[in-house]
Amino acid sequence: MNTIPITKRGAELLKEELYRLKHVERPSVINAISEARAQGDLSENAEYDAAKEKQGFIEGRIQELEGKLSAAQIIDPASLDVNGRIVFGATVDLEDLEDGTKLTYQIVGDDEADIAVNKISISSPIARALISKEEGDVVAVQAPGGNREVEILAVRYI
Repeated sequence: MNTIPITKRGAELLKEELYRLKHVERPSVINAISEARAQGDLSENAEYDAAKEKQGFIEGRIQELEGKLSAAQIIDPASLDVNGRIVFGATVDLEDLEDGTKLTYQIVGDDEADIAVNKISISSPIARALISKEEGDVVAVQAPGGNREVEILAVRYI
């Protein structure tokens, strides 16, 4: 099985979700199924059907999370010593050379990516273009609006 890179914070979030599903959601849906069964005829019981469907979703998500965590290679960006190169987990400050826009991104695993909080996937075009570059480098990036050139202003491991 291949390992999946994930930041320390990303692994903590997956563990928290797994705990919630196992210790809050699962018991709640089991209780809902028991209550629906107590109402009698299951063939026309919408509450029972809904609870069973929710149980299937919860069990599937638990298996998915357990699989991801077992294959995870947890990387703590703060402990990296890569002499200023951009690697998985790095936080990068960029400047778009065309319009002067300044951006900050952290390169994370696919499951952690969330552009709303400036976390981009390691498999995204911009992350692939930045990997192994250093502060001061100018990089051509394939963006949805076409090719862009960005300058790397700073590389941090936080």
